[in-house]
Amino acid sequence: MFNLSYIFIPLTTLTVALGGSRLTSSGMAWYKTIKKPTWTPPGSIIGLVWTVIFILTTVSALIVWSLKPSPKILPWIAGLFLANAALNMLWSYFFFYKHWMVLAGWEAMLLDLSVIALIVLIWPLSRWASALLMPYAAWVAFATYLTFTVAGMNR
Repeated sequence: MFNLSYIFIPLTTLTVALGGSRLTSSGMAWYKTIKKPTWTPPGSIIGLVWTVIFILTTVSALIVWSLKPSPKILPWIAGLFLANAALNMLWSYFFFYKHWMVLAGWEAMLLDLSVIALIVLIWPLSRWASALLMPYAAWVAFATYLTFTVAGMNR
């Protein structure tokens, strides 16, 4: 029997990626005018990293769903993945659309906590699925630091 998660999970990822991209694009003219540290990665690298992260996250979610977690833990995993998706787009909204850099930094910390919570929650089910999320946690930690640095440079 066909599993709808193989459609729903990638479509959710695609929705988050496209939504975040639209929000980011809406603030690009502004972003080009603000001060940034010299170690800010170029947009092409940021886009590539996010593409890889979205692929890894999708594969992680598909692995977890294929394991058919118990009804006790499944709502927690699903809820965390969905909260993470919302937090992911919310950062782009705060930073690029509203230009609320400090709030975006605090929100990025919540985003990273959601990734870390997923890593911990998934670890007993699949170390592989959990490990696939580790680059995401590392990247968001870097992005959080960058966000706060940019905010400080543009007071």
